[in-house]
Amino acid sequence: MTLNYQFTQPRLLATIVFGILLVAGCGNSSQAAMSLPSAKVDTPLATKKGEQIAVFSGGCFWGVEAVFEHVKGVNDAWSGYAGGSSVTAKYDIVSSGMTGHAESVKVSFDPSKVTYGELLKVFFSVAHDPTQLNRQGPDSGTQYRSAIFYTNAEQQRIATAYIAQMSAAKTFPAKIVTQVNPLKAFYMAEDYHQDFARLNPSHPYIVYHDLPKVQNLKKQFPQWYVAKY
Repeated sequence: MTLNYQFTQPRLLATIVFGILLVAGCGNSSQAAMSLPSAKVDTPLATKKGEQIAVFSGGCFWGVEAVFEHVKGVNDAWSGYAGGSSVTAKYDIVSSGMTGHAESVKVSFDPSKVTYGELLKVFFSVAHDPTQLNRQGPDSGTQYRSAIFYTNAEQQRIATAYIAQMSAAKTFPAKIVTQVNPLKAFYMAEDYHQDFARLNPSHPYIVYHDLPKVQNLKKQFPQWYVAKY
């Protein structure tokens, strides 16, 4: 795959700056994995194999995609855009922060192997920090916001209840800012964004910010972790 460094360069620059802050003791390359309660409102595992779709937004889609690709019961995950129109679903335009889009990940999963509530637990604990408003780590802008795009009323009910559950228990030291919105459309990101962590494991951004998330998944949820690469 040929990388378009015209578009990946800003993220690389952010990583370099963040690395300098890290050396100075002003930052952390990856948030520590949170120990979260299981969702009280959830559906039981299905009795038959099937396929459902979930869409999550939590900062750079490279890392979120990498995390879910390693979750048991997930068939595949794709990077893309949600929240805006088809006309503006292009990386260079989305990066302006003015399109309504969020960098998002579409997750195909088998409900007989993993529940939506379990995917939410992974999303909130190791995939991103839900208390950061319109940013994640070195990336800032509305395109990096924390959001759940539900595909049906059941997903909306489970996601809303889980956020309320964690908020009431003060699970996080700050307010959860995750939006819960209906999925109107998901637009696939450019080819060079797909499987970026797998294909570019030595990329500075992946090393600093995304591989630690996968490692946290393996450490905190060994029962759900699947080695893919």
